[in-house]
Amino acid sequence: MLASVRDRAEALIVLEAGVDLIDLKNPADGALGALPVDVIRDVVDVVAGRTTTSATAGNIEPDAIGLQVAMASIAATGVDYVKAGLFPRGWTHGGRDYAGVFGCLTALQPLPGTRRIAVMFADLAPSLDLVDAVAEAGFDGVMVDTALKQGRSLCDVASSDWLADFIARARGRSLLCGLAGSLRIEHIDVLAAQAPDYLGFRGALCVGRERGSELDREAVRRVRQRLRAIEHDAVV
Repeated sequence: MLASVRDRAEALIVLEAGVDLIDLKNPADGALGALPVDVIRDVVDVVAGRTTTSATAGNIEPDAIGLQVAMASIAATGVDYVKAGLFPRGWTHGGRDYAGVFGCLTALQPLPGTRRIAVMFADLAPSLDLVDAVAEAGFDGVMVDTALKQGRSLCDVASSDWLADFIARARGRSLLCGLAGSLRIEHIDVLAAQAPDYLGFRGALCVGRERGSELDREAVRRVRQRLRAIEHDAVV
């Protein structure tokens, strides 16, 4: 279970619930809004050794230099994973040209001591060839999310077959793979059956299921409990 949080207080709530991955992002700034580095560093210091952390580098269109600088800044906080979005140029106005994304991946440099996860967006019509490009660029993982937070979930914009193909490609490339995108507790069973490495949540954990609201402890507990039940059944 990945839980996205925006500060120390929220990190402590999900840590208490036993989440596997604490993801730091600013939900008020779109799909991959970046938090200030001092906030990220504060959370990393608080949860160090108790769970894994990731943080987003921002909503950056294809720009290898800009993305490299942003990722390096996030990596300097000590976070375990840095997440980079694969946004096609002009995506906020309907642009779906991924040529620049492939070029950007080729130009990015490793971040010594920090692992990298690339984020594809199912509602922006990405090619699954991006999974291969991510692997060839030396990333450690890839995940699918939704970019346009307009009430549609991952299950609304991606078919089961497409998700299965995504996971198969990621596994074939030995990449950590995750699924997210306005997921609700009722999506857990069907998506867990696809056997990704993790499922990511924000809105489902918040008051009123609004991703910009504060976290609801009971909602966090319910999601964690449902995932634990599935994990238990898989082992049995």
